[in-house]
Amino acid sequence: MTFDLKRSLRPLGIAAVCSMAAGSILPSGAPITAHAQETAVESSQASTVGIASEKPAEGPSVDLGDGRFMVPYTEKIPGTDITFEMIPVPGGKFTMGSPEDEDPRADDEGPTVEINVSPMWVAKTETTWAMYKEYMRMYAVFKSFEADGIRTVDESNQADSITAPTELYDPSFTYEYGEEPEQPAVTMTQYAAQQFTKWLSLITDNQYRLPTEAEWEYAARGGTQTAYSWGDSADDIEEYAWYFDNSYDGPAHVGTKKPNPFGLHDMHGNAAEWTVNEYSEEGYQWLKESPVDNAIDAVRWPENPWPCVARGGGWESDPPELRSAARLASDDDEWKNEDPNFPKSPWWFTDDPSRGVGFRLFRSLEPLDREALKNFWEPTALETVDDVESRISGGRGGWGLVDKDLPEAAKE
Repeated sequence: MTFDLKRSLRPLGIAAVCSMAAGSILPSGAPITAHAQETAVESSQASTVGIASEKPAEGPSVDLGDGRFMVPYTEKIPGTDITFEMIPVPGGKFTMGSPEDEDPRADDEGPTVEINVSPMWVAKTETTWAMYKEYMRMYAVFKSFEADGIRTVDESNQADSITAPTELYDPSFTYEYGEEPEQPAVTMTQYAAQQFTKWLSLITDNQYRLPTEAEWEYAARGGTQTAYSWGDSADDIEEYAWYFDNSYDGPAHVGTKKPNPFGLHDMHGNAAEWTVNEYSEEGYQWLKESPVDNAIDAVRWPENPWPCVARGGGWESDPPELRSAARLASDDDEWKNEDPNFPKSPWWFTDDPSRGVGFRLFRSLEPLDREALKNFWEPTALETVDDVESRISGGRGGWGLVDKDLPEAAKE
C-alpha cells in the first residue's frame, strides 16, 4: 500500500485542515475505520487501570465521589520488563501564566487566564531511554515485516499504524552525555513524541498522550501559584532540579530529586518537556479573547512544524527557565542545523538545545474519542505531513501496524 498522508485532504487548504474537528491526518489521510474506532475507544473506556474501590492507606489518590479512587499504577511495556509509574492528579482550577510582578518574567507568559483542569494521571518521571528505545526498535521491526510481507498496512487498519524513526544520523551527538536506561530520552521532535504515545497506547490499551500547555503547567505547579512548585525563590533549587549549575555530566537519572506537591519528579529541569501547543509570542491573549472550558481545549494546534512549546527547562537551563510559567519555543532552523538530509528528519534534532528536550506521558481520567486523539497523536502541520510522506516513500523511515499482537510478533 502506498504511503500517502494527505490523500483524502488534498482538496482542503491548511486553514481548513487545521480547523477541522479532528485537526490532523492519519498516516494515509484516510478516515478512521469502524474497527479502529471501536478498538481504541471501547478498550480505553473499559480500562480500570489506576482505579480502586477503596482509598489506599498511604500515597496519593483522588476521590472521584462515586466510590472510586484514582490511584498510582505501574504500567509494563508489553514484551519487555520495562515499567513506568503513573500518578493521579486531581482536577481543579488554576491561574495559567505568570503575574506581571513575577521577577524575572517573559512577555509570552501572559496575560494570566483561569483554566479548569480535569483529573488525570501523569507520569512520575520523564520518558526514559529504556522506554523510548523500544519505540526506536520499531524501525527495524517494521522493515522486517515489510520484507516478509506480513502485518501489512491496508485501508482496514491504517488508522492503527505509526511511523518509526530512522536510526540516528549522528549518535555521538544525541548520546554524548549518556544513553543510560534511567536517563531522560532527548532530541526527538514533537511529532516523534506524539507517535511514541500512539504506539504505547495501542499496545497497552491505555490512552497516553502529550499534554496541552495548560495541563502541563497545572501538573508542574502542583497546586501552587508561586514561581516554582517549592516557592518564589530559587534558593532551594538544588533539592528539586537538575539545571546548569549542577549538571556537569548531562541529564541525570530521572526521579533523583525531590518531587513537587503532586508527587511528580523533574517537572523543573533535567529535560524540558514537549506539549502539543503551537508557540506564539502573544502568549495567552487568544485565551483571553476566546476562553475555553477546560485545559484539554486550551490548544492552538500547530499549523507549522515550529515553533512549538516545551516546558520546564532542562539540564543546561538557568533557574529562571525552570519556573512553572516559563516557555521554550522550538526552532527547527537552529535545532536541525546539522541535519544533511532533505527533507530534514521529522523524528530527530541534531543541534542544541534539543539535548535538553524530552517529554512526559499524560492520561485523562475520561478517555478521549478517537477523533480527538488524532490531534494528540498525528501531525497537524502539513509541512510535517509532507516531510514524513517523503521520508517513508523514499524508504527512510518505518511504517507499520500497531496492536496488542505487535510485541509478540516483533520477537519472531
